[in-house]
Amino acid sequence: MVYSARIDGKPTIFGTSGMLYRSNKLMYDRRPKRCGVHCSEAPYRPSGASRRPQTGDIPPWLPRYGVEWLAEHPDTSVLSPLNDFYRPIVYPREDYYKSTYYRYRTIPNTMFPVWNRDSRLGTKAGVLGVSISDSHIAYTVSTPRALRVVNDRVAGRDVVIVSSAISSDIRVYERDGQEFQLPSGSFDGRPAAMVDESGETWTAGESALVSEDGSTTLRRLSSNIYFWYAWFAFHPETDLYSALQK
Repeated sequence: MVYSARIDGKPTIFGTSGMLYRSNKLMYDRRPKRCGVHCSEAPYRPSGASRRPQTGDIPPWLPRYGVEWLAEHPDTSVLSPLNDFYRPIVYPREDYYKSTYYRYRTIPNTMFPVWNRDSRLGTKAGVLGVSISDSHIAYTVSTPRALRVVNDRVAGRDVVIVSSAISSDIRVYERDGQEFQLPSGSFDGRPAAMVDESGETWTAGESALVSEDGSTTLRRLSSNIYFWYAWFAFHPETDLYSALQK
């Protein structure tokens, strides 16, 4: 997750405490040394802070394959693995069997006991979590990957989800009553555009859906991908999307 590191208008330096809360990392503000937990799309609130760190102009980020990212951002900069902290060998792909958490992702067990579970999905099933107002809903990652476009309604608000078929590059936007579908000739990566029911093409940008003439924008909503047990631990009242109920 990426957040602005400003609290109450001041830059803040964060560190990791080495502690967990409901299997989620506890971070701390280095200067007043306040601890706080981060989970879901809402950043944590350190004790004593009058407001949370904000995402600001930083759009929600989800992992994607390099070819997908480079297609959209050919002039991107890459953080070098050559640094003073770890050797390059410490940074293998996460799907490589020698990566740090490869085995953890492939077994059903958790490192620490999880006090509240839900059997509707496997413990480590991947879900896209979306929160709007006080409503929370999870979509199994395989669902938007298979459907590519999901038109849904959450907490009385129309939303559309657009997904890559080959990675976790999944985005959620407002749709304001529009019904979207894939444009013709789409490829397996996340589509850069969608088509509404009238045939108009909308650009699926980093921060918003933009109509063909640029007169209308539908903002991107915050979302992220979690293990099912982690999402449920923080949102036990969550709904679980089912395409069969639509």
